[in-house]
Amino acid sequence: MGGNGKYKWRLSFSRSASPSKPDPPKEFLCSIAGSLMADPVVVSSGQTFDRVSVQVCRDLSFAPVLENGSEPDFETFFPNLAIKSTILRWCEKWGVERPLALDYTAVEKAVRAKMAARQQEEGDGGGLIRVSERELLKNVAGNPPLTYKHAASELTRRVDRFCSSSSEESVVIAASPETPLPLKTRPCCYSSSSSSSSEFQEIENPTQTLAPILSSQEEELLLKLKSSDIFEQEQAVISLRKITRTQEHRRSALCTPRVISALKPLLVSKYCNVQVNAVATLVNLSLENSNKVRFVRSGVVPLLIEVLQGGFNEAQDHAAGALFSLAIEEDNRMAIGALGALPALLNALRSDSERARHDSALALYNLTLVNSNKMKLVKLNSVPRLLEMVKAGNLVSRVLLILCNLAACVEGRSAMLDGNAVRVLVGLLRGNEAKSELDKENCVGALYALSHGNFRFRGLMKEARGEDVLREIEKRGSERARDKAKRLLEMVRERDNGEEENMAWEALLESAQLSGTSCRVGGRNVYSANSSDF
Repeated sequence: MGGNGKYKWRLSFSRSASPSKPDPPKEFLCSIAGSLMADPVVVSSGQTFDRVSVQVCRDLSFAPVLENGSEPDFETFFPNLAIKSTILRWCEKWGVERPLALDYTAVEKAVRAKMAARQQEEGDGGGLIRVSERELLKNVAGNPPLTYKHAASELTRRVDRFCSSSSEESVVIAASPETPLPLKTRPCCYSSSSSSSSEFQEIENPTQTLAPILSSQEEELLLKLKSSDIFEQEQAVISLRKITRTQEHRRSALCTPRVISALKPLLVSKYCNVQVNAVATLVNLSLENSNKVRFVRSGVVPLLIEVLQGGFNEAQDHAAGALFSLAIEEDNRMAIGALGALPALLNALRSDSERARHDSALALYNLTLVNSNKMKLVKLNSVPRLLEMVKAGNLVSRVLLILCNLAACVEGRSAMLDGNAVRVLVGLLRGNEAKSELDKENCVGALYALSHGNFRFRGLMKEARGEDVLREIEKRGSERARDKAKRLLEMVRERDNGEEENMAWEALLESAQLSGTSCRVGGRNVYSANSSDF
């Protein structure tokens, strides 16, 4: 017992000593910056780095050689929330201070040192191409310059692919074989009357306040944006908002990693004027096509979602406008949906602000051009809510656009048929509540999409007495609406002519529904009502 007591005393003594803090695990360190990752992201090739390190490497067109001899692909990257939470738990467990965001300039110096070291290893003479030149040639070889005659800025009038349809800077897709979908090229919050901030209107001559931003005064502006003095933050972001609105040609040059990094914390500032002007500045910068993908990759989407859900009222308007502007870019749509914007935008359709409602609806329309986002929106039980909005006459034109997109996928068609969409759409046409020709075209277009591959559609059309409405559209509707109405009537008439065959199908479907099995008739399988075809 004495020996055991002595041993226990020694063990207790050793535990009383303060344990030394262990070194962080290797996977918690950014292999580029060599420090604990504050904002880890996963790149296309599967590795995880700190976001600032990835941004620096992209800006310098540099890819470091990893331990296995491969080079990472920085083409796209997304937040690695799992490793981030693991790092934070490790810091809390061992009493280590949470990692702060890396300084862009410090990381840039480290990367340039790696570039210089590689250049020295490979030799700088003898006709060898330097790293930056080699990467440039590689990029050019993989992406030869192309000239598109139809290419145009979102701020200019589109000639080849679009035709102007109104004074609200909206355009109509003329080449689409489906329903015409009106698109606005700028968010509602960008209108001349969008600002209610007196601070924004105080600066009469922004060129005097923020003259050569790209030269010496850029540093002064960035220092003010990062300042702990709220007044300096406010004045800087007001100036930046003004310059990005009045001088369109400077938007691309101002959208640098350093400016974005300085703006990001201001997007969620607890001071109203700072937050409102910061989000408005982002909207202005996002109007430039070349900036749209850059913003999404910089990690601003989660911040915009946070503002849309709980920011100041005017900031919420701008956040909806920013998400709409970013969603116009096809390459952004899947990422924005994956980052959780769909629930926030869906809730914003009930906002008290008309601008927030309209821009949120247009953002949802653009996002639901991607199949993955269609299914996500259906799973959010959005269809009943959207149909209720149509019946109530709220945002009818824009909601119809979303419903047209949802009707193009199996899950969307099933949810819309379950939600009695046929009766709602037919009622909209019968009661002349679809006031514009575009609304009528979209109603008919949604019905046409619902008819694809669904045995239930014909019965629902008969219950809603939709054939009379379609005949009226076929006589007096627009060309596109007449075409869709004619096709729908032909489909219904063909089935009416084969009444006996239809009766057989209905009997088979009824029996299949009761038995839950599939039958084979005429060389085809007929499945139970639980099939996705229904």
